[in-house]
Amino acid sequence: MAGRSAVSKAPQVFTAFQKWTFNNYGYNRYGLLNDDCLQEEEDVDIAKAVERLPQPLMDARNYRLLRAFNLSMLQRYLPKEEWTKIEDDVRYLEPYIQEARKERLEKEEWEANH
Repeated sequence: MAGRSAVSKAPQVFTAFQKWTFNNYGYNRYGLLNDDCLQEEEDVDIAKAVERLPQPLMDARNYRLLRAFNLSMLQRYLPKEEWTKIEDDVRYLEPYIQEARKERLEKEEWEANH
C-alpha cells in the first residue's frame, strides 16, 4: 500500500452530549488534558506511569499544570480560543498506566506463587 501512512487515524465524531459533558468538566478552560487531572497520590500505577513519561511529555504536562494552578489562583480561565478542544484531548498517559498495571499484577502474581 504505497502512499498510505502505516498508522491511519479515523477522525472521531463526538455527540452533542459528549461535547457538553467535556465542556462541563471545566479542566479544558485551563488548557489541561484529561490525563493531567489524574491523581498520582491515589493510584500507584498512575504514579509509576508519570515517572516513565518521556521528558518532552513530562515538560508539556508540567507546563499545563503550572499554568492551570496560576490561572486558578488568579481566578481566571484561558481565552476561549486557547481552551483544550475535545478532539485534542488525547489520553497520553494511558499506555504507561497499562504497562505499569501489567507489571504490578505480574509481580503480585509471582509473589503469591513463590
